[in-house]
Amino acid sequence: MSTISHAASDASTMLRRNLKHVQRYPSIPLFVAGTPIIFLLLFVYVLGGTLGSGLGGGRDDYLAYIVPGVLMLALTGGATGTAISVATDMTEGIVARFRTMAISRGAVLTGHVLGSLIQTMAAVLLVAAVAVLIGFRPTGSPAGWLGALGVLTLIAFSVTWLSVAMGINAKSVETASNQPMIFLLMPFLGSGFVPTDSMPDVLRWFADVQPFTPFIEAVRGLLMGTPVQAGTMLATLIWCAAMSVGGYVWALWLYNRKSVRA
Repeated sequence: MSTISHAASDASTMLRRNLKHVQRYPSIPLFVAGTPIIFLLLFVYVLGGTLGSGLGGGRDDYLAYIVPGVLMLALTGGATGTAISVATDMTEGIVARFRTMAISRGAVLTGHVLGSLIQTMAAVLLVAAVAVLIGFRPTGSPAGWLGALGVLTLIAFSVTWLSVAMGINAKSVETASNQPMIFLLMPFLGSGFVPTDSMPDVLRWFADVQPFTPFIEAVRGLLMGTPVQAGTMLATLIWCAAMSVGGYVWALWLYNRKSVRA
């Protein structure tokens, strides 16, 4: 067996391990999907009438506006679950045990990333299904929907790598559960729930330059069939690439250093 096929086989084993953990401990997947659904129902049925009027429409218009932001909450909720899972492995000694076995060094991280990506995208699809059930009607083309799914997958991949690094960096599982909380705030501090034009100048500047605003605008445009500016899509791809590479390098460096010390 070649080195590449050996590493792929080990990564597949670690992926199955992570998916079995999801089956045995469903509280985290329920949190990942349940929290954005609660926010969706809260904002639409409690605040949607007033906020929809502010957009020049009604509750249905506000539902169409906030779905991309709520989908981002599902992605960021997945980051918390990933960090907790990685931190658990790092603090309970299982990684040190893996080092005594003839398995690929990177298989543990790859298994976490793939397992978390599957879990997160399942949560995104569940949240989207609930949105459709309560009246969300994306008016984009099927190609646009596939494009939105592709963009969401890229974002989930980049956020997952950063959350893996946060999980390794954390000194305890409790710390790991707090570090990705910054991701949960980003959709609120961007264009996820209200237009950035309505914000004070300093907050508006931050909302326009932070990554989740182009993420949300790209998904919104693809789902609703409205024009997506080239700068928005370019910013989305650049942020995803930077976060993926940065998270990967950071995670690998921490993993190698902590594995040696273990």
